[in-house]
Amino acid sequence: MIVAFSVTPIGTGEDVGEAVAEAVRVVRESGLPHRTDAMFTSIEGEWDEVMDVVRRAVDAVRARSSRVSVVLKADIREGVTDGLTSKVETVERYLAG
Repeated sequence: MIVAFSVTPIGTGEDVGEAVAEAVRVVRESGLPHRTDAMFTSIEGEWDEVMDVVRRAVDAVRARSSRVSVVLKADIREGVTDGLTSKVETVERYLAG
């Protein structure tokens, strides 16, 4: 599965970068394939391992704020590996054609 998610502390002011960095650190240390952009972090793996990383990333932000917002989107598809790369490559192939 691929999960795209964002975790944002609520009530801590406009500068949330430090808390968000802690969530991204959890993802990076997980060893699972991942990408981070301006709005979301995407992570790929099996259900239990991905959801465990998401939970730990949320906990990392909760350690800095008593309230957090989580947005999550999941693509659950059996038998697909390297979807983070292959899905983008498919789109690029169509754009080049």
